[in-house]
Amino acid sequence: MNNSDSCVHSTIDGAIATVTLSRPDVLNAITREMLVQLSETLDLISANEAVRVVVLTGEGRAFSAGVDLKALGGRELVNGSIGELLDGPAREAIKRLTTIPQVVIARLNGACFTGALELVLACDLVVAANEAKIGDTHAKWGLRPSWGMSQRLVRALGVTRARELSYTARTFSGADAAEWGLAIRAVPLVELDEAVAALANSVLANSPGSLVAYKDLYRRALDTVLVDGLAQEAATRYSITDTEVRIAGFR
Repeated sequence: MNNSDSCVHSTIDGAIATVTLSRPDVLNAITREMLVQLSETLDLISANEAVRVVVLTGEGRAFSAGVDLKALGGRELVNGSIGELLDGPAREAIKRLTTIPQVVIARLNGACFTGALELVLACDLVVAANEAKIGDTHAKWGLRPSWGMSQRLVRALGVTRARELSYTARTFSGADAAEWGLAIRAVPLVELDEAVAALANSVLANSPGSLVAYKDLYRRALDTVLVDGLAQEAATRYSITDTEVRIAGFR
């Protein structure tokens, strides 16, 4: 599943597949190519009946710093929208994370901002390093969410906390994520692999069929209102006029 030009790597060890976002020189910043490769990788894993747990993580010291604004080139961002160049592939990758039969655990090893957090929110479970730095920074850069942040963050944290984090765009830690319920647990970075393995093995001890059923049923429970909310998030337009000024230093 890997080649020298790939920005998504995967390995399989028994019943556990590890999928790694791999652009460590730019903190695994998200590009269209990364999102397409992530979907392709998840499709291959989904068809592998021997794999029952997927661990999603980032190479090096970050999970992902979020969208690589430089990869957008000179494209003007209108009303805070990243645009279909990334929105389409991102929604496809997120759809895979939520619908593949395997349980997906996000291994949150470091920086995780905005678009990367939207990927994490699509995973079934999250284990974070205490030291991880996380945030929804859409408002900081004059952007608006379009990959599910407005729908999934509120479900993970409750409306009051979600509003506070989105309105202030402040950074919080992996330890905070666990305290608030976004992560199932947080540990020192040096213990992260052990904690992820322990959680994966606890999952694997149970009935494969039951796990597939639970994943589907929990998704359906959320989708009762989530589908409409995601559609509204994607379709609604807002007047945001300062995006280019705010992101100028990153183009």
